[in-house]
Amino acid sequence: MPSSAKQILAVDLGAESGRLIAGAWSGESISLDVVHRFPNRPVRVLERLYWDVLDLHREILQGLRIAAGRLTGIASVGVDTWGVDFGLVGEHGTLLGHPRHYRDPHTENILAEVDAKLPLDRIYAATGIQFMRFNSLFQLAAMRRDGNPLLGQAKNLLFMPDLFHYFLSGEMANELTNASTSQMLDPKTRHWRSEIVRELGIPDGMLGKLVPPGTVLGPLRASVAQETGLGSIPVVAPATHDTAAAVAAVPVDPARAASGKWAYISSGTWSLLGLETRTPRLDGAARAANATNEGGVDGTIRLLKNIMGLWIVQECRRAWEREGQALDYQTLTHLAAQAPAGGPLVDPDHASFMLPEHMPGALQAYCSRTAQEVPEGPGPILRCALESLAFKYRHVLEQLEALAGTRAEVIHVVGGGCQNRLLNQLTADACGRPVIAGPVEATAAGNILTQALGLRLIGSLDDARAVVRRSFEISVHEPAGATLAEARYAFFKTLVGR
Repeated sequence: MPSSAKQILAVDLGAESGRLIAGAWSGESISLDVVHRFPNRPVRVLERLYWDVLDLHREILQGLRIAAGRLTGIASVGVDTWGVDFGLVGEHGTLLGHPRHYRDPHTENILAEVDAKLPLDRIYAATGIQFMRFNSLFQLAAMRRDGNPLLGQAKNLLFMPDLFHYFLSGEMANELTNASTSQMLDPKTRHWRSEIVRELGIPDGMLGKLVPPGTVLGPLRASVAQETGLGSIPVVAPATHDTAAAVAAVPVDPARAASGKWAYISSGTWSLLGLETRTPRLDGAARAANATNEGGVDGTIRLLKNIMGLWIVQECRRAWEREGQALDYQTLTHLAAQAPAGGPLVDPDHASFMLPEHMPGALQAYCSRTAQEVPEGPGPILRCALESLAFKYRHVLEQLEALAGTRAEVIHVVGGGCQNRLLNQLTADACGRPVIAGPVEATAAGNILTQALGLRLIGSLDDARAVVRRSFEISVHEPAGATLAEARYAFFKTLVGR
C-alpha cells in the first residue's frame, strides 16, 4: 500500500471483544490492520448485568494513541457495535449510570406486560421489528415498570455507538441503522414513532436527531485530540450497527444485487440472516414470521431474523475451559468434523440456550427431552450445534424468501463465523445452494467504507462492494448430500418451537 494511502479508523465492538482496525485506502482497495484488540468485559452487580463503557472508552483511547504513533494520513474514526442497548445522558451531558446488557434478566416477561397495554400487533405495524425481549423499547418499558429514576432525568438516549461518538466528539445524534433496531423507528419514514413510546409511559423527549450512515459528526474533542495525539480528525458515524456495516461489505456482484436473488448471513455470536430489499414488510405474514425490517446503507432495508449463532459454541468452549479442557476453536471444529454425521438436532433459538449455566448440559438436556440420542464429548456436542444451526438457516431463509417473493441463488456468509469451513459446508448442504464465505472482517470493512462514503472518497454502496471484491479473498462451498439433507430437515422442522 503506498505511503500516501489514507487511513480510516474503525472501532468495532462485539459482545466478547473490541478492536480498533485501520483501513488503508489506496483509491482502489483497502487493506486492514488490527491496531489494538481488547476484551469486552460485562460486569454483574446486584444481580444486574452492565456493559463497562468506561473501560471500553479507555481501550478505545489506547487504540487511538497506538494508531497516532504508528500511522500517518489518518482521515477519520467511527464506531460500530451491536444493537438495542443504550446509555442515558442527563443535564450538562452527564452519563446516567451504566448501560444495561441485553442479556440482563430485567426484561423477562416484558412482552406480555407491554402487550396488555399496547397490542404487539400495533407495535409491529408501526416499527416492523421482530419481537425480542431485549429490544430498546422493551428495555425502556421494563425501566418504567421498575420505577427506574433515570428515565425522569434523561435528556438524551444514545445507542452504544452514539454514546462512544459522544465521548469522542461531544456531539449527540442517533445514527439510523442502529436506531432502526430499537423498535421505536418507522421503517418507511425513518422517523421516530414517538406515540408508541408515549403510550407506554416512556418520556419521548430523549429521542434525538437521526442521522444517516456516513454523517460527519464533528472533530475529536480538544481533550481527546490532545490525549491521543491525533489532532482534530473528524468523527464520522458509519453504519453503526455491526450487521448493517457487515451487509454493506458483502461482495455481491452488481447484477445479483440488483435482482435481490441473494441472501447474507452475518455470522458471529449471533447469526443475522436476511435479504436486502428496498421496502419494509409490515403485514401479518411478516409479523407471524417475526421478521425484522432494519435500516441499511443507501436507504436499503435488511429484512432479516436473528438466530442464536455461534453463542452456543462459545458458551460450550467456556464451560469446558472452566472444567479444565482448554480447547481453541480450530480444535473444536476439527473434533466436530470428526464426529459422526446424522446425530441429534436442536432448535438453536430455544429459550434454554439463551443464558444457561452450562451450555453442553443444556444441549444434552434438550436432546434427552426430545427423545434423541444424547451427544457425549466436545466433538458430538458441537456437531449437533453446527448441524442444527445450518438447518435453522434454511428454515429462516425459506420464511424470508416467502415474504419477499424471491429465491436466493447464493448465500454470502461474512464475519468471524465465515472462517468455520465445516459450518459453511453444512449450510450449503442444508440449504441446497452455494455458500460464498468472506470477508472475515466484513463489519470493519463496512464501517470503513461507509466512513469513506461520508468523506466522499467513494460514491455509492455499489462502489463500496466493488472495493470489497477487489480487496479480500473469498471461498465457495458447493452443496452436496441433498437426499440426506431433506430427510434431516424434515425432522428438524418438527423441533422448531418445541
